[in-house]
Amino acid sequence: MTTIDTRMSVEFSCAGTKLAAWHYPGSNGACVVMTGGLGVTKEPATDRFGQAFHAAGFSVLAFDHRGIGASDGMPRQVQTMRGQAADWEAAIGFAADLPEVDPARIAAWGFSTSAGHVVRLAGRRRGLAAVIAQSPNVDGPTATRNAARYQRPVAMLRMTGRGLVDVIAGLVGRPARLIPLGGAPGEVAVLTTPDGVLADTALNPGGSHPDWLQAVAARSTFGVMAFRPGREAARITCPALFVVCDDDRSVLPGPGLRAAADAPSGELVRLRGGHYAPFLDEHDVAVRTEVEFLQRHLCTE
Repeated sequence: MTTIDTRMSVEFSCAGTKLAAWHYPGSNGACVVMTGGLGVTKEPATDRFGQAFHAAGFSVLAFDHRGIGASDGMPRQVQTMRGQAADWEAAIGFAADLPEVDPARIAAWGFSTSAGHVVRLAGRRRGLAAVIAQSPNVDGPTATRNAARYQRPVAMLRMTGRGLVDVIAGLVGRPARLIPLGGAPGEVAVLTTPDGVLADTALNPGGSHPDWLQAVAARSTFGVMAFRPGREAARITCPALFVVCDDDRSVLPGPGLRAAADAPSGELVRLRGGHYAPFLDEHDVAVRTEVEFLQRHLCTE
């Protein structure tokens, strides 16, 4: 039986909102809680890594944030940092109650913006056994300034305008105004960086996840701009693995390297390639490194 055949659909609640997840029951008592970056649902973000963790004996809980994928939450495609942080707390609490899971052996895994969330979680709460921050966005202002270098001025003005209009639309109960997650310079999109345009190739090869809506509400970008979870790195008390890509042009490697150095129990792995290298040429290295890290810190004799 393959790993994907052994997972099951589950749901849990966060402040009355039902969140959808995949649960892969494991055999070693430890659990990895996972989700994707901004606007990225659990299937494209976590399937390949989650299956590898499960094959190594770990339970896995991979969930969709509110407002996207199979989770409830209105308005759709609106992503806020506060809401996502609450979703993470609810997911970890749910994982702790799974029958095969030891609550003292739960790890959090995130990619890009969700990697920033696991850094902030580990800095603000106790009880996590380990965290993995892959291609981490730990400094939103730096990432935003960098992204602006690869965008054309007129497109930047259009995106800002669309975001402001979307904020007003939200205040009067209108549907969200969506923008694509990735695009070419001159297009209105969250990322127009050289590696940002590889999102579909890396996460959705051959259109394997046709239900993934690769867009978010324009207002969602404002929260990312002010997101600075790297400030929490020095407060992390559990082992923390930072997987940083040397040629990352979407979030830049520098903030991730500094966060890894600041974390008292931080470990650093540097990969060749851009933001999506862990899903592309460096996938095998990333998986092998992350499984070994989890085994060292979550598995008991």
